[in-house]
Amino acid sequence: MHLRNRRTRIGTAASTAVFLAATSLLSAGASAADGEKTMTADPLPTWQTDGIVWSLEYARGVVYVGGSFSKVRPPGAKPGEKEVPRTNFAAFDAATGALLPCAHSFTGGENTVRALKASRDGKVLYVGGSFGKVDETGLGSTAAINTADCSLRKEFRPIASATVRAIETTDSAVYLGGDFTLVNNQTRNSIAAVRPDGSLLPFDADIDLPVRAIVAAPEHGKILVGGDFVEVNDNLIHALVALHPSTGATLSEFPLWLPARSVVKALTRDENNFYVAAEGRGTGVFDGRIAGRLSDNAMLWKDNCRGATQAVAVHKGVVYSGSHAHDCDATPGGFPEHEGGNRQHLLAQSARDMHIQHWFPDTNGGTGEGQGPRVLEVAGEILWAGGEFTTVNEKPQQSLTRFAAAPDTGTPEAAPTLTVKENKAGKVTLGWRTAWDRDDAELTYRIYRDGVLVASPKQRSVWWNRPDMTYTDSVAPGSRHTYRIAVTDGRNTSPRSERLNVTAAAGGQ
Repeated sequence: MHLRNRRTRIGTAASTAVFLAATSLLSAGASAADGEKTMTADPLPTWQTDGIVWSLEYARGVVYVGGSFSKVRPPGAKPGEKEVPRTNFAAFDAATGALLPCAHSFTGGENTVRALKASRDGKVLYVGGSFGKVDETGLGSTAAINTADCSLRKEFRPIASATVRAIETTDSAVYLGGDFTLVNNQTRNSIAAVRPDGSLLPFDADIDLPVRAIVAAPEHGKILVGGDFVEVNDNLIHALVALHPSTGATLSEFPLWLPARSVVKALTRDENNFYVAAEGRGTGVFDGRIAGRLSDNAMLWKDNCRGATQAVAVHKGVVYSGSHAHDCDATPGGFPEHEGGNRQHLLAQSARDMHIQHWFPDTNGGTGEGQGPRVLEVAGEILWAGGEFTTVNEKPQQSLTRFAAAPDTGTPEAAPTLTVKENKAGKVTLGWRTAWDRDDAELTYRIYRDGVLVASPKQRSVWWNRPDMTYTDSVAPGSRHTYRIAVTDGRNTSPRSERLNVTAAAGGQ
């Protein structure tokens, strides 16, 4: 008798020891990949939804959005303004962000779309979630759409008995992961594989609890599966496993990667490596990201940030994540525990050495469970983020936003306030606290005396470490001057500060 069929959670034998390979890749206070360039931290104008965005997918110039919502509205519109009906599914031009007419209504079940994945050639979009109908066609929590004309592929009709939370595709298979125990009335516990025509494949892995993420590595003969599970194919295997893509047999376990109360929420990959997003509950958990090598499953790095990670994407050597990080002090480039319960909901790290890059756009926690970002997707040179949030960089923006690689349009925060630190004969020393910028660590401070630029010192700063600076100006004893300061990231410059009037000390003082 399969233990899995009892649907019983049992304890995991996986060790909670922390294992960190490739430690030699790290150097204190410095990244081996300082030259890697992130997206800007400046959100592009983006349409919004009136509910949660759970899934994003990019195919052939279009970004598809799935979730739990009934309407979308234009950038800048308040809730209830200029709304357009879209029932749990919408499509946008990947470059311009414009709303496209491609629209289907996903209803029934729990009325939600949880997974979107395109075929390898981009011609078909596979959809999963908890729904019983697409428009007027009865379906069972899975669907497929032709991307050329947005038509429903009615021949694709696999029926899952419960929510589909993850989809992955290869040239010959569509993998489904979720909460189900049946697909097409045949036993398939939490994971299944179907052909592109929807017929069930013999792949049969037995997983006891929900699957939330699947990444295929056909060149290495495996698929990687992540989720809440503690048992796979009648063996104690916790949260992450590599399976044979045709049979579902267990190929590799990852026993030291995740403690017992941590689960895998998302997986992604680049050419050679894969990346894990983890969430933990309680004490002694792991909440961050892990990088592993696809060829041999070796761990490359494991960060130490706290704050449940919900989403992960990788682009040009940078790993982007959505979480509510609040303590990354033990991770290179990271920050200490937030004061006042604040959270940093978006992060960028070097894919090579996990060093946290200077990229700090932010959202709030938002609605639902208040997790903020739930999904990330790179479309060309634009990073899309969806989730529960209702603000981005402290401005209203609900559930969907995007960031471009260039240009950087964000001005550093308001110019510092100048003070006189010392006033001696012929020497006026000015002081100020450094500003900070969301995507530039080094800023230049332009100091003006009587309207003329007299100095441009530079300093690195971050929001958790803003050092004080001084500048000593040589002037005639007893002379009167007006000082102002502006701060620039090299492209964007703040307005000049309020005037500081100073009478230089006379000789002998």
